[in-house]
Amino acid sequence: MITEGDSLQHVAQGAVPVQQGNGLPDAGPMIALARRARHASRVLAQSSSSDRDKALWAAAAALREMAPAILEANARDLDASTATAAFRDRLTLTPERVEAMAQGLEAIADLPDPVGQVLEEWTRPNGLRIRRVATPVGVIGVIYESRPNVGADAAGLCIKSGNAVLLRGGSESLQSARAIHAAVQAGLRAAGLPADAVQIAPDADRRHVADMLGAAGLVDLIIPRGGRSLVERVQAEARVPVLAHAEGLCHTYVHAAQILHGAPDCAECQDAARGHLWCHGNPAD
Repeated sequence: MITEGDSLQHVAQGAVPVQQGNGLPDAGPMIALARRARHASRVLAQSSSSDRDKALWAAAAALREMAPAILEANARDLDASTATAAFRDRLTLTPERVEAMAQGLEAIADLPDPVGQVLEEWTRPNGLRIRRVATPVGVIGVIYESRPNVGADAAGLCIKSGNAVLLRGGSESLQSARAIHAAVQAGLRAAGLPADAVQIAPDADRRHVADMLGAAGLVDLIIPRGGRSLVERVQAEARVPVLAHAEGLCHTYVHAAQILHGAPDCAECQDAARGHLWCHGNPAD
């Protein structure tokens, strides 16, 4: 979300000014999809909170209904993968993980509407009243890696906040991502909102990332979700503002009173995240 009086050029430090369509390549499927998302974003930004919530609930229902097709698509991704066991675990979808995606969309629908919220308000000495009001950004490009559920999460958050989204997942999860995308678009149609508000790369061509990073005037913000190399590439090459993240550090402190009840689960989760588990006293006592 941005606020009244803020320009997109200042969303990310060091971002270049946004061009209004000048210098964009005419060819390329991602540019065509970005144009469609741009058009849909105007409709979504003016839609009611109830319609956006209805789309999220309908998308959750579509995920459940289309779960067999999603799992079949995921099986094809897994069959084609030669990655490590840890990578394959991140890529794998199960009925429980599909259900978790659906519940995630419903949880987003239950959140308060962020659009139009007054974030700050003050009066200048000369009597001028100033307000910061949350408004949709426009089109957000999300580039992520192996976890196919990221596409559902990103789409849900963008729909809730009135933004269109352009998704580019990892090549290893292409079939899964496309199946999930179909369910989300079904939810938008069920709510009477434009399905073009959620777009996805049509194939695994690496040029799609470059097209997204250079789509100033069509894409308003890029969010990379992945490892250090992905984030660094996006920051170095993007011609649009970037909302980047640092490497995650997973540190958990377990109080002595909790060690007997939940420490094994914490330890298993922490080991998977390759973080640090800090215990009060000796867990073996």
